[in-house]
Amino acid sequence: MKLLPLPEVARVVMAGFANVQDAGNAVAGVISRGIIPAGLEMMDGHAIRAAEDFAQAGYPKNAEALLLCEVDGTVEEVDEHITQVEQVFREFNAISVKTSGSEAERALLWKGRKSAFPAVGRISPDYYCMDGTIPRGQLAYVLTEMQRLSSHYGLRVANVFHAGDGNLHPLILFDANIEGEFEKTEEFGGKILELCVSVGGCITGEHGVGVEKIRQMEVQFSEPELRQFHAVKAAFDPDGTLNPGKGIPVLKRCQEYRHG
Repeated sequence: MKLLPLPEVARVVMAGFANVQDAGNAVAGVISRGIIPAGLEMMDGHAIRAAEDFAQAGYPKNAEALLLCEVDGTVEEVDEHITQVEQVFREFNAISVKTSGSEAERALLWKGRKSAFPAVGRISPDYYCMDGTIPRGQLAYVLTEMQRLSSHYGLRVANVFHAGDGNLHPLILFDANIEGEFEKTEEFGGKILELCVSVGGCITGEHGVGVEKIRQMEVQFSEPELRQFHAVKAAFDPDGTLNPGKGIPVLKRCQEYRHG
């Protein structure tokens, strides 16, 4: 393994936006400038307020979307890229822009992001974490559609995700003690994954398929592709004892496959 030297400096730009559409477009704007951030994270209004109440990181609670963009490298590189990132955020209607001025301030800004998942647990009895990936250019559209689905199902969504690589982590907030609400949440989650596929993305970026997303495998892949997956699995697991029923949906003609 090749060991690389630590960068001379790292700084974070935090920007608040009045809506998720502007923030999503700002992500595409940063990438289009040829800047490769060390980290580019996004949070929506629910996540911002929950994380700020929990971590006191200095997040703008009046914002409906927040971006954290970290750049690292030499002092000269960082200064140049920070200026460009600040400019891009303002071009896309940021209502606030703040850049870390010290290592302690940088760490505090990231503390809020790292605290977001447990912090959301303070504003809802339960939450359901999804994991889909989309092209970065589709962020604004997908976030807008998720807001529409949120209204349709009557369930809040707190978005906390890796905007730089398009890996979404919508947290659907619900109460499992209310009859039927978990089932409604699962259906909502499935619609989010189908939305990801419809814009050229996929149903998982980090968390895998297991049993939770197995129904959406048939949305992303055709039956011949699923048949090939089964063939590969059978080559290594002929008795079907490794994680049976997970990852790949059972083929409609599975008996025919077994005896073929």
